[in-house]
Amino acid sequence: MVKELLAHLFKKPATSKYPFVKAEVPEGFRGKQVYDPDLCISCGLCSRDCPAKAIEMVEVDGKRSPLFHLDLCIFCYQCAESCPRKAIKSTAFFELATTNKDSLVLKPGGPSQKGECVQQ
Repeated sequence: MVKELLAHLFKKPATSKYPFVKAEVPEGFRGKQVYDPDLCISCGLCSRDCPAKAIEMVEVDGKRSPLFHLDLCIFCYQCAESCPRKAIKSTAFFELATTNKDSLVLKPGGPSQKGECVQQ
């Protein structure tokens, strides 16, 4: 038993020291969505095709835009595949844990947040 103890004492640890050492995500990882309002044509296909019903279309400055409910999202990215203008893209951001469920609603940004959804 002492021999085994000494053998494991000098081995590299099996786990990383997350969150102090950031995890590297693999290629093609599906993280939080990014929405580009300049590319959106307000067709609503993302909302219609979402199997989890995590997207609703809301009126913003006279234009319908998607509102993402990340607490319902299953990150299948059917919304991105359905979008004819590729206005929804994936990111590698995966740290979405929170105690406030309202922070998981991505509201479409106005002109000051052009090109991304803002977390409220």
